[in-house]
Amino acid sequence: MFEQDYVMRLINEMVRAVLKIIFNIDTASPSAELLKDSEEEQTLDELIDMVDAGFINEAENRLYDITEERKKQDLEVALLFYSYLNNQSDEYLEEHGFSRDEVKSGLMDISKRYGVDGFVDAFLYM
Repeated sequence: MFEQDYVMRLINEMVRAVLKIIFNIDTASPSAELLKDSEEEQTLDELIDMVDAGFINEAENRLYDITEERKKQDLEVALLFYSYLNNQSDEYLEEHGFSRDEVKSGLMDISKRYGVDGFVDAFLYM
């Protein structure tokens, strides 16, 4: 339990740090309201709705499709998606075939796709 809480805090702080460094967004609570483009906000809302309906793996697959072109604004959507996913309970994640480690792994995959994996590695493996 303590280890999972620690991982949750690390993920949250890492998301906040990347948002600050890349997007100059300083927030204690990353959420869809941070998105400036309504299309990006709609995309994130759709992904969140999928998570809420229990389709976590499908939402993550869709996110990978969305980020394939490596547009900067899609990184912001991805970070907010993983932040939302990270805030789900371990029980909810497991109930829907997902785990806290998969949140961390997905975040690492996205960070590699965008070339910020060195920063993320340093943050998550302190």
